[in-house]
Amino acid sequence: MRYLQNGLNPTKMNRVIELKASALIVLATGMMIFNASPAVAQMDLAGEWRQKFDEDLPDRGAGPDVGDYTGMPVNDADRMRADTWTAQKWEALEHECEPHPSDYAPWGPGSLHVSSTMDPHTMTVGAWHVEFEWMQPVQTIWMDGRPDLPQWAPATWEGFSRGEWVADMLKVTVTHLKEGWIQRNGLARSSKAHLSEYFIRHADYLTEVIIVHDPVYLGAPLVRGANWVVDPGYQPFPSTCTPAVEVPHPKGWVPYFLPGLNPQLGEYPRKFGVPLEAAKGGPETILPWYEKRLQSLPTPPPLPKPATRRISK
Repeated sequence: MRYLQNGLNPTKMNRVIELKASALIVLATGMMIFNASPAVAQMDLAGEWRQKFDEDLPDRGAGPDVGDYTGMPVNDADRMRADTWTAQKWEALEHECEPHPSDYAPWGPGSLHVSSTMDPHTMTVGAWHVEFEWMQPVQTIWMDGRPDLPQWAPATWEGFSRGEWVADMLKVTVTHLKEGWIQRNGLARSSKAHLSEYFIRHADYLTEVIIVHDPVYLGAPLVRGANWVVDPGYQPFPSTCTPAVEVPHPKGWVPYFLPGLNPQLGEYPRKFGVPLEAAKGGPETILPWYEKRLQSLPTPPPLPKPATRRISK
């Protein structure tokens, strides 16, 4: 691995990722060290929240290109999963109505309806319920100090979530997740992963920082952030889904490409002039000094321009 050649072992590298995540969390909390007023604990997260895409719109809207793994700390196993993936997966009946898992759901479509369950005697919040827009999955965050589920407990799309307040920031630990995905171009996330989530509210804005730890498909933690703005008029649209045959296929059909036979793999780096090594992602590509290496990497030849047809008069 290149980060070993640069004198950074995996333990130190994970520390770098953790420091980057900590910096993102500190930035989101807007801490002012010169402000003498004490922090307010246990913010009210309930309400309707409209997601904000900003610069993430291309990735969270239409989705990334096939073969675009830039900035993703994936390993060879995950890269192979994505290289052999095809969007025809969603034509299979068993996949049509899959909700987004809790680590991908905030990425979009991901507007939120947040509510709480309160103890009528103590008026303390026993659980937060976060409903995501797409397929309306609900992540329940338990606040009553219950222990983690046993290892043999069933996994779900949203996992088992336990929360605690750190000053006015809600820290959530998520386990028991079904296998999911981290990008809509085939990059997978295994069922052995766990999440660290941080919900931070500033007046009418809500920020969530998500850290994905996956020993199977990630060579380093994946850090992401998502933002919402309060919207009292937001109305979640119903996402009731019934599987139906949209594109006929033979019985037992499985959508995939054999290794090396995905015809779209080489298009992304040629379309945008991204070095092939960088397009493949990896833990070393998310480190600050990788930008210097980019300057020495060759760029692939551009895609040929589409032929123009002349219309004779």
